[in-house]
Amino acid sequence: MSDNPADERTFKVVLNDEEQYSVWWADRELPAGWRAEGTEGTHEECLERISEVWTDMRPLSLRRRMEQDAAAS
Repeated sequence: MSDNPADERTFKVVLNDEEQYSVWWADRELPAGWRAEGTEGTHEECLERISEVWTDMRPLSLRRRMEQDAAAS
């Protein structure tokens, strides 16, 4: 048994409208503006999932603006 209480909790991967990811407690209501991504598990498992899917750290609005600027050029 671990001395770290986080090791015994279940977490979920969440993301916001800007496609920024975070880890949240599975047994708590999500904060406004965030939705569940679908992954639940240990804190470490959730961090591993985030490292797999969050490959572009730029917010969605910035990525879109950069794409528009590139298309206009």
